[in-house]
Amino acid sequence: MRDSVDGFLDQWAALRTDLDLDAMGTVGRILRLSRVVGAGLKEYFAEHDMETWEFDVLATLRRNDRPVTAKQLAANVMIGSAALTNRVDRLVARGLVSRAAVPGDRRSLHIALTEEGRTRVDDVVEGHVENQRRLLSGLDDHDREELDRILRTLLVSLEGTR
Repeated sequence: MRDSVDGFLDQWAALRTDLDLDAMGTVGRILRLSRVVGAGLKEYFAEHDMETWEFDVLATLRRNDRPVTAKQLAANVMIGSAALTNRVDRLVARGLVSRAAVPGDRRSLHIALTEEGRTRVDDVVEGHVENQRRLLSGLDDHDREELDRILRTLLVSLEGTR
């Protein structure tokens, strides 16, 4: 079985016989999968008048099930503080999250879901899980578990270097 990455690997192999292209193929497949899966998520969220980043922030707050500081939220959604401020501002304007001063610390804010935000994320999450299942339907349970194991190993090794 060949995939879209094999074509560009063939081209490189024809031009540069001195290169070991194994890692290029693996990384190329990871990047292509990221784009395809990302598009599948974006399409699902668009059907629910939501951006992927909005779900990411709302779901992070829902999983924590309590107000979190901006620093904690930024670490969980893996973005910088300026981007987070912009995103929280937009979600506050939509009535999905609220901000309140942390008692005893005037420089920190707690960010929490509003009732509307909680309802919104709860309404979307079941379909999101099903959409993810659909996106992985080309793998049987054993292959998916093996892929999880391999990706987890790679992620742990790379996160430890950052």
